[in-house]
Amino acid sequence: MNRAENQAKIGTVFLAGAGPGDPGLITIAARDALAGADVVYYDRLSHPSLLNYCRLGAERVFVGKKSATHYVKQEDTNSLIAEAALAGKQVVRLKGGDPFVFGRGAEEAEYLRERGIPFVIIPGISSAIAAPAYAGIPVTHRDASSSFAVITGHERDDAKESGTRDAGAAEQRRRWDRIAWAADTLIFLMGVENLPEISARLIENGRDADTPVALVQWGTWTRQKVATGTLATIVDVAKAEGITAPAVTVIGDVVNYREALRWFDVGPLFGKRIVVTRAREQASELSDKLLRLGAEPIEFPTIRIMPMSEGDYKELDRALFNNDGGISHYDWVVFTSANGVKYVFDRLAARGGDARAFGRVQVAAIGPATAAALRERGIIADFVPTEFVAEAVAAQFPEKNLSGKAILIPRALEARDVLPETWRAAGATVDVVAAYKTERADEGADDIRERLERGEIDMITFTSSSTVKNFAEALGGNISIPASVLLVCIGPVTAQTCRESLREPDRIASDYTIEGLIATLTVET
Repeated sequence: MNRAENQAKIGTVFLAGAGPGDPGLITIAARDALAGADVVYYDRLSHPSLLNYCRLGAERVFVGKKSATHYVKQEDTNSLIAEAALAGKQVVRLKGGDPFVFGRGAEEAEYLRERGIPFVIIPGISSAIAAPAYAGIPVTHRDASSSFAVITGHERDDAKESGTRDAGAAEQRRRWDRIAWAADTLIFLMGVENLPEISARLIENGRDADTPVALVQWGTWTRQKVATGTLATIVDVAKAEGITAPAVTVIGDVVNYREALRWFDVGPLFGKRIVVTRAREQASELSDKLLRLGAEPIEFPTIRIMPMSEGDYKELDRALFNNDGGISHYDWVVFTSANGVKYVFDRLAARGGDARAFGRVQVAAIGPATAAALRERGIIADFVPTEFVAEAVAAQFPEKNLSGKAILIPRALEARDVLPETWRAAGATVDVVAAYKTERADEGADDIRERLERGEIDMITFTSSSTVKNFAEALGGNISIPASVLLVCIGPVTAQTCRESLREPDRIASDYTIEGLIATLTVET
């Protein structure tokens, strides 16, 4: 085998920055690398939700530091990523922040280069600038700072915050007389444990003892905590406030802008850990809104939405394509969810059809999200009820004389029968056909159970009866939810299922939409 053939069998290693914590700050390049990876090696400063970008079946390996006595040594991490690449795998080494800003990325790249393994560097947003920004602190300001310097907080060793090796040559030759005046704003990474020395050294070398200092713990995460003081007081402040690693230390007059520019840690849901039980395909909308309000969404999809097997489409195909005019022979088509819209139009497209197949058929959409899904495909719903439960839909339906009317309801394989039964009783012919299927998903159930036991969940949201039932089943049936955890449901039907499967819900959204759910979550207790 020649060198070129051998190289073709070696995988590429992507040394990718995960950003400082907020999952929205990952770069598109890093996201795409995760999507194509066979194996991902990640550390504790990478937000767990970033692993959702990995394809199903990709291997995920934690190589971070869990405590002062439990960590994966750097040389072991080097070996792992090299072995995977030499086995022909595409590898992502996902590193908190930027891999080349105190991230050991250069050392890993050197290790790979020595072994002839190709690598790609994907920069990330460093906590050095992101953590201060999320604390409302600009690292530069025309009236306060024209420069900033980023400095390692201490010489690492195996017993401390970030170390798995002795201090490097650059760390050993630090000159405090130069560091003290290196820039208007000084930013120390990994420096909480060495804060007494940092403060003392800077004062010894001429920085005013009253210079403002901020400590930003878990910057950009929803657990972010900020403490402020001066070089003279910050050590005592850190102890009093319980500030520990990981934290960024910001020193300089820019700290004075925090109160005026504070924006992230003032959201109505800041710091709340909220479980989202919607299907993964739908969870992002709610999760994004929760993030903007300061919450930490914990995605635990209890439903998996899937296309049916080919043989299960017979009834849907008969409704869409029969010789009596196909879908246009119905008087009404009633979509009960955006999923129904997607899968019906997917099936139409598979047979060369589009929105024109509806002809003069009137269309109903149960809920604004369903109506929006129809608009995206060129159809404006003729009827959208003000309430989104079957009983209200039947009461508000504009067609008062249903005798002889033909109605099509494409939906999931399993759903409530209240609506079709009501219309059949009024004389309509109602075809209920499956357009897609749902199944229970329980991946991550052990983590949710452990978080509940540790008191690390504040709220659980349910958007349908099936999310409640599947949640209870995934966690083992007779699960006891602590009273401190708020159970929040959309609508009375979901609430009743919550009563039957778990316990009395704490809040019920009277507006059966994501916006209504958010409004219910943000009500002050």
